[in-house]
Amino acid sequence: MSFHSSTSQSILDALQRLIEVVAQLRSPEGGCPWDLAQTPQTLIPYVIEEAYEVVDAIQGGDKKAIAEELGDLLLQVVLQTQIASEQQDFTLEEVATGITEKLIRRHPHVFGDLEVNSAAEVNQNWEQIKAIEKGETPEEAKLLSRKLERYARSLPPLMAGMKISTKAASAGFEWSNVQGVWDKFDEELAELKEALATENKVHQQEELGDLLFTIINIARWYDLNPFDGLQGTNRRFIQRLTIMEKLASGSLTDYDINELESLWQQAKAQLNNK
Repeated sequence: MSFHSSTSQSILDALQRLIEVVAQLRSPEGGCPWDLAQTPQTLIPYVIEEAYEVVDAIQGGDKKAIAEELGDLLLQVVLQTQIASEQQDFTLEEVATGITEKLIRRHPHVFGDLEVNSAAEVNQNWEQIKAIEKGETPEEAKLLSRKLERYARSLPPLMAGMKISTKAASAGFEWSNVQGVWDKFDEELAELKEALATENKVHQQEELGDLLFTIINIARWYDLNPFDGLQGTNRRFIQRLTIMEKLASGSLTDYDINELESLWQQAKAQLNNK
């Protein structure tokens, strides 16, 4: 018991020190000009970036990197709440209290008398409680459009597309077989090519989006994760580019396209042999 108390106190002390450091960075007297210039809006890119870096660290399995990236993400939470408290909007205490109460409220099978027999029942209860919290009627909570709108509003487009595709399919918006998806892909590809032949940028964007959404559906049919797939491609491209730069005798901009292709194939072969 004493060990638990000591550990809890050390955690609280560490958090308090972080809070005080961030407050000092935001202090008009002796603070950091960069931190003082930040607003909740200017920090949005950093929140997204740090969240993705946490994901990358977890996927890499480096425990030290995971701890470091979680710290960077925690900084964004503390910095946002510090700015909010300065504007008398809300405090870190309110944020922590709010999420704690939400967890207790949405887990009546743990903190109350409700009994559940499966994860599916837990999820069903969670959705019902969430609907009540948002002031939705039972009829409104059942609307598929409500759920999909939340995904489109809050998730990165690729993740939102996968969620929307999956939920829509479970509600019956689904092809009878995978060939139907491939036919849709051919249709959308042709429509994009037609749009690109025009000068209507809005229409081109729409058709590009339709094609990407169809590719997401193909991924879903084959139980693939488009987020992981694209992330892997990005990594491999950078790895090959790194090898190309090592093989090159100068800047890559000094090479023509045929020479670059040759370096690309050499880099690809090196990676394949590892």
